Amino acid sequence: MLSKWFRSFLLLVACAAGPALADEAQIWFNAGRPTAEARQAVDILLSAAHEGLSPGDYQAAMLDSQLSVAQQGAMQSDAEVGALDATLTSALQRYLTDLHNGRIDPRQIHADFDVPLHAPFDAKAFLLDAMAAGRLPEALREVAPRLPMYRELRQALARYRALVNHPAWQTPLPPLPRRKLEAGQTYAGLMLLAQRLEALGDLPVGTPLPERFDGMLVTGLRAFQERHGLVTDGVLGRATLQQLNVTPAERVRQIELSLERLRWTPLLNAPRMIVVNVPEFVLRAYEVQDEQVKVQLTMRVIVGKALDTHTPLFDADMRFIEFSPYWNVPPSIAREETVPKIRRDPAYFREQGFEFVTPSGQVVTTLAPAHLDAVLQGGWRIRQRPGPKNALGDIKFVFPNHDNIYLHHTPAPQLFERERRDYSHGCIRVQEPVGLARFVLQDQPDWTVERIQEAMEKGESRTLRLKQPLRVLIAYSTVVVKGGRVFFYPDLYGHDAMLDQALRERPTGLPPRDQPKMEAE
Repeated sequence: MLSKWFRSFLLLVACAAGPALADEAQIWFNAGRPTAEARQAVDILLSAAHEGLSPGDYQAAMLDSQLSVAQQGAMQSDAEVGALDATLTSALQRYLTDLHNGRIDPRQIHADFDVPLHAPFDAKAFLLDAMAAGRLPEALREVAPRLPMYRELRQALARYRALVNHPAWQTPLPPLPRRKLEAGQTYAGLMLLAQRLEALGDLPVGTPLPERFDGMLVTGLRAFQERHGLVTDGVLGRATLQQLNVTPAERVRQIELSLERLRWTPLLNAPRMIVVNVPEFVLRAYEVQDEQVKVQLTMRVIVGKALDTHTPLFDADMRFIEFSPYWNVPPSIAREETVPKIRRDPAYFREQGFEFVTPSGQVVTTLAPAHLDAVLQGGWRIRQRPGPKNALGDIKFVFPNHDNIYLHHTPAPQLFERERRDYSHGCIRVQEPVGLARFVLQDQPDWTVERIQEAMEKGESRTLRLKQPLRVLIAYSTVVVKGGRVFFYPDLYGHDAMLDQALRERPTGLPPRDQPKMEAE
């Protein structure tokens, strides 16, 4: 029989819905008994965790229980059946919307988020169409982002969820001898270390345990370090130990957050795209054909500093390439860094190839205290001429945006060799500018590699307008699957922490039935 609590709940739903509830045809019941599709629907809600969602948000357990009651014919009135039918419909609608659009408006956590949101999604109409076609489970699976990365993360989620209660994480790793463990040394935690590496797939199953930290165990640790954005030196130090102590449950949450981001990150919005994943410090250039992503180019990048000059997240159309560009020093950098350096060492002005530009556009190459004062007062600006010391290197990729962010080369390529690469003031430095230029100019075959290099080395500033704009997306994911291996990266700007907090503060349970849809910008 129905519990008193649930009967009261159904009556509240019926009262809240008003006459509309009685007027609507029931979707999930026939002659007072639940249909096979009702069972399918509830099973889908019960398995919401497979998508990184929470079954509790859709009252899955309660619906499962009451559906069983209804199957036994224990519903005592048409109103109760109608209310349960409406509740299940509302739960499916919310599930579909969450899976398709994400659970929050990303602008809640990114004040400068400038990416168009999804087009309107009518979950009710989609649900009815799926029911009419007799393919409810298949249709619901199609609502999720149709991205290889999403499918791979979904699989990774299942793998790490299976490790949540693994014995290797039930006791902590012992303290390190002399703050770090190097090859050939003894360590009380060798067995536990081997168990964790084996469970994570970094050490082959059944590898014999050595008496000292050596051989395959060092190789396995290097594999672990590579997957966690660490220096792959095979030394167990503080940073590596910290990552080894992250529990599978914490990794599950990290993957769930990455799945959430994919629901509102527009990775398929153009046939050709350049995407920078900030925490990974990697740029990928790819083409989209029949919703399949074909990566044409991958390279390392340098992004904004974690402490104070974050690279913002947005997308925009690349429209120009500047060869041998001038660098217009941003007022904040001029005020806080450049002018103080010049005052301490006047020779720095000439060595770096700086010049002044007046409000009328006049170029002034002489250094004087009054000229520096004019810069600090906001009238004049400092710019750097093309040359080997130019901060932008010899090429700049321009996609106009209100943050004045762009891609460019650098006169300090040695920084690309570091594992952590947040050194810029916000713009993005690229490791392989010639290869990127060829991808950008793919539809302009007269721009060969040789011609690109010549324009970069000429030392004369030139702006080339692209025949077709090219979409550039600055994205953020701390989990990436590459070659079947799961890579985890630090939450560089704290965006995962903010997203986690926003999701935890989100109301649980079902929203009002007439909740407005998310509209496109």
